[in-house]
Amino acid sequence: MTQFERRTNRGEPRPPLHPYIVLALSILLPGAGQVLNNQPTRGAIMVFFMLTLGIVTYHLTTPEHSFVGRHAGAFFIYSISVLDAYKWARYRWALFWKARLESGQAKG
Repeated sequence: MTQFERRTNRGEPRPPLHPYIVLALSILLPGAGQVLNNQPTRGAIMVFFMLTLGIVTYHLTTPEHSFVGRHAGAFFIYSISVLDAYKWARYRWALFWKARLESGQAKG
């Protein structure tokens, strides 16, 4: 058992958050999806690079470019962050339920 693994009062492992919840929170707050997936360092790295590339692309463009064009680096890393959080949430979800099915503890 890792230090981040959630357990019920009876010692059984709790299921991870549903991937759609992680996806929604990742869209609303960059890096939150990685934190919910027990990867806070990865979330901090995503936010760092989002800010860094946002500043770089802002300074490399001219005022005639649109807001999205001036911050293209930040939007690029943001989109990767959202996809990464959802991918890992789906992986953790599938791994948990596969283990439950193999041990015979799944309901239904």
